[in-house]
Amino acid sequence: MPTEAVIVDVVRTASGRGKPGGELSDIHPADLLAGVLAELVHRNGLDPALVDDVIGGCVTQTGEQAGNITRTAVLSAGFPESVPAVTIDRQCGSSQQAAAFAAQGVIAGAYDIVIACGVESMSREPLGSNEAGASLGGELLHSRYPDGLVNQGVAAELIAERWGIPRDELDAFAAESHRRAAEAAASGAFGGELVPVPTPDSGSVDADETIRPGTTVEKLAALAPSFRTDALAARFPQLDWRITPGNSSPLTDGASAALIMSAEAAKRLGLKPRARFHSFAVAGSDPLFMLTGILPATRKLLDRSGVKLDDIQAYEVNEAFAPVPLLWQREFGADPARLNPRGGAIALGHALGSSGTRLLATLLNELEAVGGRYGLQTMCEGGGTANATLIELL
Repeated sequence: MPTEAVIVDVVRTASGRGKPGGELSDIHPADLLAGVLAELVHRNGLDPALVDDVIGGCVTQTGEQAGNITRTAVLSAGFPESVPAVTIDRQCGSSQQAAAFAAQGVIAGAYDIVIACGVESMSREPLGSNEAGASLGGELLHSRYPDGLVNQGVAAELIAERWGIPRDELDAFAAESHRRAAEAAASGAFGGELVPVPTPDSGSVDADETIRPGTTVEKLAALAPSFRTDALAARFPQLDWRITPGNSSPLTDGASAALIMSAEAAKRLGLKPRARFHSFAVAGSDPLFMLTGILPATRKLLDRSGVKLDDIQAYEVNEAFAPVPLLWQREFGADPARLNPRGGAIALGHALGSSGTRLLATLLNELEAVGGRYGLQTMCEGGGTANATLIELL
């Protein structure tokens, strides 16, 4: 029988606005990640020397986030030097992939105890700064896609146009994300997952800076499109340009981490598992519509697991842009009340490398709150890939 991979705990920082002056912008990303790593082992009474590996996600691996930042964070957290670490990049799904790799390592018998985590400081290492001056792909890629690929915002525009999702529906979804997140924050629903972050001025950040409780459809309707240029308008004359800062996830700073181990290790250490990993899937999709990979990834996950969508009590579909979860909801006929019930990245932020384990924290706490059995998480990723994960509450 394969070893069962269980989730003992998941923690995250609050989401800080990913720009100079944001509440977490004065904190080095390695220190940001170190804080959640240290708190994760501390609050579970775990000797960090027992951790077989730390697998971290980070997208913009340059500057302060270069040089295997997960290893830097492990050392910064005070873990023994014997604890190894690696940093991976599957774009927005980096730490969801880290959790999958961690759990799969446990199932295969390669690990007893492993931490999956992620970090992104978009204020200190801006999105795309690791690609400055780079040519993404050579002649072979350019010959396959002679018209060129596009950024994720334009991909979101193409999805909204192709599937006929109007601007008012996008804005309504975004406003509802903020309403749900604000309601969850006010009720203390995030308390079990949030780790306070000390700041250089002797303060502490323990609430999401990205939530805007007063968001309305009317306010969002006044925002201008973010991604239209004259060149793109000429290339895609069919677009009416409906993606704005209001129906997109904001640039964000944050870190998160999950403690994953075999059921046997948890029993031996006297730790109570909260959930187990049930199934995994990853899929590729058209890189021009790069955010649609959540559809084949979810289909593959449901086929592999044998679990029906109606049997799943909560769905976390990352809100990189509003068309993504709306498309997913339409394609699967999903219950909108179960979709991102505590708000999503439009309100809670999208600190790229951290988002996978951040979603896992929110999903796990929601399942426990509603007494659900299954939770599904899926994440679109740059370049046309996507991850999907199914967890089962214990």
